Amino acid sequence: MTRHRVRLAVLPLSAILLTACGAADTTAAGAPEPRSGDQGQSGLRAGSVDDNAAFTAYLDYRKKFADGDQEVRDADVRGRRIVTVTDRGGRPLSGATVQAGDQKARTYADGRALIFGDGRISVSYGGATAAATGQAPKVKLPVTGPEGRAKLQVLFLIDTTGSMGDEIGRLTASVDSVAARIAKLTAGPELELGMTLYRDKGDEYVTRTTDFTADVGTFREQLTAVRAEGGGDTPEDLNAALAEALAKPAWREDAVRLVFLIADAPPHLDYDGPDYLTEARRAAERGIKIEPIASSGLDAQGEYIYRQLAQLTMGRFTFLTYGADGVSPGDKTEHHVSEYAVLALDDLVVKLVADELKPLSR
Repeated sequence: MTRHRVRLAVLPLSAILLTACGAADTTAAGAPEPRSGDQGQSGLRAGSVDDNAAFTAYLDYRKKFADGDQEVRDADVRGRRIVTVTDRGGRPLSGATVQAGDQKARTYADGRALIFGDGRISVSYGGATAAATGQAPKVKLPVTGPEGRAKLQVLFLIDTTGSMGDEIGRLTASVDSVAARIAKLTAGPELELGMTLYRDKGDEYVTRTTDFTADVGTFREQLTAVRAEGGGDTPEDLNAALAEALAKPAWREDAVRLVFLIADAPPHLDYDGPDYLTEARRAAERGIKIEPIASSGLDAQGEYIYRQLAQLTMGRFTFLTYGADGVSPGDKTEHHVSEYAVLALDDLVVKLVADELKPLSR
């Protein structure tokens, strides 16, 4: 049975992908350069919050949510520490291992990683090691970071139940433009695309993963076969999908690795098996960043969980915004955020990806 979820508007993946994968470059200050004509075509606006940058506000949000009766898998993040690692030249060092006790994390392209709780921190890369303490330690290792052309792996983690048909269709139609424009990014990365599709128990499938490929034609053919069907209730099996997205594809150790979660529902929390919180920690341990993009209709429970995934992996939570009628594009949202910048959706997603790759643009 097809799920009938109220949708305020359609989130076109074409708008996301055409920009996220290189539809615009950045200025010297890192802001996206709007492309002539494209902004008007999508007509959508979106906000984004970085809960690690506005951490006090995020803790207030978490406290208010905890006073309600929504079920989630929770973790105490109040003892968060941001570790910044640079190489001998003072450049951000991607891929360094940061450890405290039994916790491990790998630094992202900007050289940062999160560790929770007190204790001594050790940092290692290429045979060099160093120790650190404090709430925001900065570590410089006597090594040289990776050189050469940047490598970028983008995996789309897509809910393919009945309410997601428009997104899937537009992604299929735009994939060739994605490949053509990615070369225009300042970092000029080598792109590989992959996808994990998911639905729910009782549907035709729960998860399906297509491994990374640099062949855009092959990827497009695989997308063409995807259909949006099934999903009798609101939650879907995002837990199983996230576990497969991290474990099954051939993730490269030397690449910038991004998971774009495109969905409009929370995960089932009444299933045995993988757990989204455990998988988020596993992603951080491997240096894989999760960037949730909330399609319209995402409820309060889903917002909380998507923001957890972003916060734990140093991503950002992105959401569509609306006008006073709740349907047309505007600057308002029902999500629990008080301070956020609103841009055309394409410009906002360009900025997210450009910011991720900027430290590699040497």
